[in-house]
Amino acid sequence: MVGIGEYVLLMFLVSILAGTVGAMVGVGGGILVVPALTIGFGVPIEYAIGASIISTIATSSGAASAYVRDRVTNLRIGMFLEVGSVIGSIVGVTATLLFVRSGLSWAIFLIFGGVLFFSSYNVVQNARTERSRASSVNVEPDRAARALRLQGEYHDKSLGRTTRYSATRVPAGLAVVFFAGLLSGLLGVGGGVLKVLGMDTAMRLPFKVSTTTSNFMIGVTATASTGILYISGYVNVLLSAPVAVGVVAGSMAGARVLARSRPAFLRTVFVAVLLVLGAEMVYMGLAR
Repeated sequence: MVGIGEYVLLMFLVSILAGTVGAMVGVGGGILVVPALTIGFGVPIEYAIGASIISTIATSSGAASAYVRDRVTNLRIGMFLEVGSVIGSIVGVTATLLFVRSGLSWAIFLIFGGVLFFSSYNVVQNARTERSRASSVNVEPDRAARALRLQGEYHDKSLGRTTRYSATRVPAGLAVVFFAGLLSGLLGVGGGVLKVLGMDTAMRLPFKVSTTTSNFMIGVTATASTGILYISGYVNVLLSAPVAVGVVAGSMAGARVLARSRPAFLRTVFVAVLLVLGAEMVYMGLAR
């Protein structure tokens, strides 16, 4: 029989892995924490979501600082998109409480699993066009991007060059990010999956800028819904502490890997994570 010490240690190790992968692909460690806690440790979904929200804030705090220091994160774009994300998060966490109290939590997992599968398809489709626009990342900004000055540049250490870029299709990106915030509130996962897609696919930002800006955003998004979960009694400090510490350690390691990784490798990891998590979410929904 596993003792409390071994239980906490296993949870800590799983959280390190979750933080590493989450920081590398910009989705936040929470997206791995929820399946791990519910399937691997038998934690009730509402408490897993509460712990995941705390770990998501930890992931963002740990990895985002490194990305901001390296000037890869675009703070202006991140804060603009955060408006839609926070509103979506508040709506999402309110819906989660209604689902849980009505015994309909299984539906949330099925919907989220479908979203992950669809997201992986979009990433693959977008990767096919990446080479054709790789030499001209500076797409023509739309009127909103020009007015809001949503552009920037960063030095890619893996390629040894500075890349300049400008956002486009801002309304579409804002809509996707709102839905990302909605999913963040529903499942406590930060919504990084769709934030990356919104910036990478809809707004056509460089993939590294999308993932690092997503890491910066997920902490703010998660904070918006933490208060509601805490008041509802679903944030357990003893459960959240080892998870948060492990995710912070993993996120710092993931940040170092990201800085020296090629975008093609990151996309491969990203798609693999999406497919595995999609299968896990569908399984969790059907098993209820």
